[in-house]
Amino acid sequence: MSTHKYIDKICCVIVVFSLILTALFMNAKSFGVAEASKVKGYEAGLFDTSRVHTIDIVMDDWDSFIETCTNEEYALCSVVIDNEAYKNVAIRAKGNTSLTQVASYGNDRYSFKIEFDHYDKTKSYYGLDKLSLNNIIQDNTYMKDFLSYQMMQKQGADAPLCSYVNITVNGEDWGLYLAVESIEEAFLERNYGSDYGELYKPDSMSMGGGRGNGNKFDMDDWAAELNEETTSEMKDTLEKTDDTQPADKGNQTNNLTPPRGQNGMQPPDGKVPAEGEMPQPPNGERPADSDFQGGKMPVQGPAGVGMGSDDVKLIYSDDEYDSYANIFDNAKTDVTDADKDRLIASLKQLNSNENIDETVNIDEVIRYFVVHNFVCNFDSYTGPMIHNYYLYEKDGQLSMIPWDYNLAFGGFQDVKDATSLVNYPIDSPVLNGTADSRPMLAWIFSNEEYTELYHRYFAEFIETYFDSGYFSEMIDSTREMIAPFVESDATKFCTYEEFQTGVDVLKEFCLLRAESVSGQLDGTIASDSDGQAQNSSSLIDASALNISDMGSMEHGKGSGMDKPNR
Repeated sequence: MSTHKYIDKICCVIVVFSLILTALFMNAKSFGVAEASKVKGYEAGLFDTSRVHTIDIVMDDWDSFIETCTNEEYALCSVVIDNEAYKNVAIRAKGNTSLTQVASYGNDRYSFKIEFDHYDKTKSYYGLDKLSLNNIIQDNTYMKDFLSYQMMQKQGADAPLCSYVNITVNGEDWGLYLAVESIEEAFLERNYGSDYGELYKPDSMSMGGGRGNGNKFDMDDWAAELNEETTSEMKDTLEKTDDTQPADKGNQTNNLTPPRGQNGMQPPDGKVPAEGEMPQPPNGERPADSDFQGGKMPVQGPAGVGMGSDDVKLIYSDDEYDSYANIFDNAKTDVTDADKDRLIASLKQLNSNENIDETVNIDEVIRYFVVHNFVCNFDSYTGPMIHNYYLYEKDGQLSMIPWDYNLAFGGFQDVKDATSLVNYPIDSPVLNGTADSRPMLAWIFSNEEYTELYHRYFAEFIETYFDSGYFSEMIDSTREMIAPFVESDATKFCTYEEFQTGVDVLKEFCLLRAESVSGQLDGTIASDSDGQAQNSSSLIDASALNISDMGSMEHGKGSGMDKPNR
């Protein structure tokens, strides 16, 4: 009797509790509850890094496809991934200047993109919609991209998954590639859940961004455009050094090479450099009083101007959509005017350097820059080209996603002075410019609290990745795993011996770089350009290293590359 007495009250409590739970789940976002990222089936499949995977590309008219690769048009094929067949998918060549370089080498080893849902929107590889297959050009180590992404993931930054794949074409050996998760819908769902935000790949079209974003791009047209006019401002920049740079952290200039010109204009001598070569100043002369000698990288030099436009630097100019064409035209999600307005408002607040926590994912972006600045990748947001990154925006908050690190570890320029590169100052990370010219980076150095957080994350990275012995074990096991496939690689850009030497140099470079960063963090080595210029006695000696042994823009073809007979 007593039990039945309270049954109605108990039922009412249960109903009310259920309604509260339902309301919480339906309005979780309003209560600050973020949707969890989703585990994808392809993570444990193709992107298992403990082994080399296999992909067989099956295509009747492969030779015809290869002949038209520079058009970047999708063609029908089937692929067999680890003995699982996927019929009627799409394939096209991909790349930036590397696409033209492969063609100029007389080689067929292009990078490819597989789009599983191109012809059938319901098709995927365990949830993966697009797959990038990188040809590992300009990288004798075969590890620059792989290692950079692994570091990003270990540090907690949002980064694409990757693994090694041995590719065959119609059953015939083709070569060892790096499979990379494309930054598309599957990536967004895996990292941010189904209610993800907007994605952009900022890139100046005049600098080849059209190619990287799947648009038409012609190297001859680009070269002609560069020769249209001479920029006198850049002549002045190259003829003098800037002795007025402040000594504040983050505002020093670092130059591997003098700038080609603002917004992609022609070099001062009116000549366009050959494909894969870096521009040089008039008559091969260096600016007066510059530390740059014979390919060495100075720790302080003339101020330079990046070749990318202001919008790819994420600089706020006004509220007009056209002012951000290199962002909006390269949107990877369907954006509305409201999305554009929100992004512009975020850029405005970012550039004001106020309430940064409202407009930047502080934790993610700092973790991104810790690894990015460690690996010295100047073919990027911190280099003169100002590209090779994705911008993610959700509810007005911005973050960075890494992309394309085959020219990391000094590969963007044929650096002769390994010591300068190993000791590259972590608080002066912008090449040919200052941190103030990169708003997504400037806030870290303009606020002492954020600078301290940056240094703390850097210290954690060095401790967990290097001091623990993790790095040495990982790079050794990776070398052992891929070495047989490199040796038998039918289309490789280097010899097997160059691969082994490249890995040796890469390992030693990273260990010395970690030692230098530790010194920069504890104050025994200056962490900015001015400080290193004033006192170089404590720099870590890396003079025994030859950076070009790892591969670079000027050593992309290698001596082991032969055009396959097909």
